[in-house]
Amino acid sequence: MEKRIRVLVAKPGLDGHDRGAKVVARALRDAGFEVIYTGLRQTPEQIAEAALEEDVNVVAMSLLSGAHNTLFPKVVNLLKDKELENVLILGGGVIPDTDIPALKQAGVAEIFTPGTSTAAIVEFIKANVK
Repeated sequence: MEKRIRVLVAKPGLDGHDRGAKVVARALRDAGFEVIYTGLRQTPEQIAEAALEEDVNVVAMSLLSGAHNTLFPKVVNLLKDKELENVLILGGGVIPDTDIPALKQAGVAEIFTPGTSTAAIVEFIKANVK
């Protein structure tokens, strides 16, 4: 029996809007992934700890508040501190195109902005999980 891809869907920071994260979580579940949703207002430390405890392959963060340049890299660094270098890290939400290169350089594998199809997210995960 093949091991299913495990995805942690997380909402870091004070952003209180989770409709997009829930849509993505449902699409990932429907694609056959195991999905763990952390809920709203998670600290980077809570997200990293959940990734470790749940033994996930992917951490997918959604953020609309504008704090992505601070919170996404902090999660990346905390995952590294926990020796979770093989976890694929994704970001999504209202993120300006000008911020994307720095986020990728910080260790976020891909950024999905509004209008991205859930099928594209599913395919990216399937193609990039080690």
